Amino acid sequence: MEPMPLVHVSWALADNAARPACDAFFRDVFGASTAHEILITPETEKLGLDREESLLMIGDSMVIPIAPAGRGVQQGHPLGDMLRRSAGPGRWIGVALKVSDLAAADAWFAARGFKRHYDPGMESFYFIVPRGQVMGLRLEIVRQDMPGDPRRDPSWRPASDHPLGIEGLQAIGLSCDSPENAAELFHGKLSWPQLRLRDLPEAKCLAFAMGDTVLEVLTDRREDGPVARHALDVKGICHLAFKVRDARRAAQYLRGLGLPLIGDVEDRFAIAPDAAQGRLIWFTETTPPGYPAPGSRLAEFAAQPQT
Repeated sequence: MEPMPLVHVSWALADNAARPACDAFFRDVFGASTAHEILITPETEKLGLDREESLLMIGDSMVIPIAPAGRGVQQGHPLGDMLRRSAGPGRWIGVALKVSDLAAADAWFAARGFKRHYDPGMESFYFIVPRGQVMGLRLEIVRQDMPGDPRRDPSWRPASDHPLGIEGLQAIGLSCDSPENAAELFHGKLSWPQLRLRDLPEAKCLAFAMGDTVLEVLTDRREDGPVARHALDVKGICHLAFKVRDARRAAQYLRGLGLPLIGDVEDRFAIAPDAAQGRLIWFTETTPPGYPAPGSRLAEFAAQPQT
């Protein structure tokens, strides 16, 4: 199977009224730029649009908060109900991975026993591997390019003058209760290379190469620890981790905004989730052995055929 670069990470908001504040948080604090917006207009409402979302570029990665709108606000609407189920502190929807041949990707996943879901009318563009089959990680396998995605230009680079100093997405974290099951799924069934075992302050970490980024699978050392509770009650993605140029400067910048920090600036620190739209987003100055260097994923992403 060809490498599958990360296209985006998405999460849900239950109420579209909360989306502008969420988007503003990432623009104001992270220096996120907007690649594209999908909004309800009289024309899109007639076409049945069921959501609103901003495609936000944070460093070299796209993050998309999505809220039900239009037809999606109706109870019983499939996408609207999924967004409402997926909304809440510590919850994410999943990731999208890029392929050049959707039919070949479908056959590859089918041969490994994964059920695939196709939204009506979208059969040529993407399919979904539901989160229940991937330890709570919803996979969207896409052929099409995201509108306005600047990474399609091989010469594009993220802005380098923001005081937070994000160089790139280092890893996506996933909570689990069985590292053995995680290794069987991600390394065995999905054939993602296993990188290394790593000890984090909050959990043991088993890392896998997921396309051009890293999936960190965390197992709590305590039965009642935060990672264990996430694995039991929420499942799926539990954090993002961004590489920054200067951790001390980044922490000083965030504290200057009045944001409370957790963790260790010398190792890995985060804005307290209550002050970060309910999600855990780490920052670090160090790159663990075996992890890709920040910025290296752009070349791999741009090398994918455009559609």
